[in-house]
Amino acid sequence: MCHAKVTPFLNLFSIMNHPALTWTDAETPVATAFDDPYFTGGLDETRHVFLNGNDLPARLRDGFHVAELGFGTGLNLLALAQIWQGSGTLHFTSFEAFPMRPDDMARALAPFDLPLAEALTRAWAQAKGPVRRLSLPGIAVAVHIGDARETLADWSGNSDAWFLDGFAPARNPELWGENLMALVARHTAPGGSVATYTAAGHVRRALERAGFIVTRQPGYGRKKHMTIGRMPA
Repeated sequence: MCHAKVTPFLNLFSIMNHPALTWTDAETPVATAFDDPYFTGGLDETRHVFLNGNDLPARLRDGFHVAELGFGTGLNLLALAQIWQGSGTLHFTSFEAFPMRPDDMARALAPFDLPLAEALTRAWAQAKGPVRRLSLPGIAVAVHIGDARETLADWSGNSDAWFLDGFAPARNPELWGENLMALVARHTAPGGSVATYTAAGHVRRALERAGFIVTRQPGYGRKKHMTIGRMPA
C-alpha cells in the first residue's frame, strides 16, 4: 500500500520526494512517515483484493483501463501483468506522490520472484517527469507523480477498474476523503468497478455518495472484510 498525498507537517518528506523507509525482517518496506507497511499479504492479497475484487481477468480485453491510487512498489501492476493473456494492450494509470527509488523497488519485489520485476525496475529507473511512462508486455503504463487530489483532477481518462491502495485510512486520511472518492467516480466508466482492502465505514459511505453501488466482501487473511463497488452502467 502506498500514498499519494502528504500532510503539511511532512514538508521535508515532500522535498525529498522519495519515501523514507525501514524494512521488516521479511524484507517488507515500511513508510517511516506513516509507520505503515506497503503490503501485508503480498502477492496473494493483491490477487484477492484488487484482481478478484474487480472480477479480473474475466473482464480484461484490448483497451481495458485500470487505474490506481498509490503505485508504491509496482506489485499490483506486476500481478495484473501475470493474468493478461489476451491480444492487444491494457492501459494502467497510477497516481503516486512519493515514487520509490528503483533500488528500493527492486528490494521490495525480490521476495516474490516475479518474471517482469527486473523489467519494471529498469524501466522505472529510466522514466522521468511528472508523468512517468513505461511499458510491460501488453500494458501501457502512466504514473502521475504528485498529490492525487490535483493530478487526478487534471487527468482526462476514464478507468474500467480501480485499485484503491493507499496507506490505511487512519494513517493517511487524505487519500480516502469524499472529494477524492468523487474524483475517482468521475473518472470511472459506466459499469466500472473499484476494489480496496479497507472496509472502513467512512470510505464505503464516500464511495456510495460518489455514485458507486458498494458491498463488503471477505477480506484477505486477518482482515475480516474488504470493499468493492460498481458504477451503474
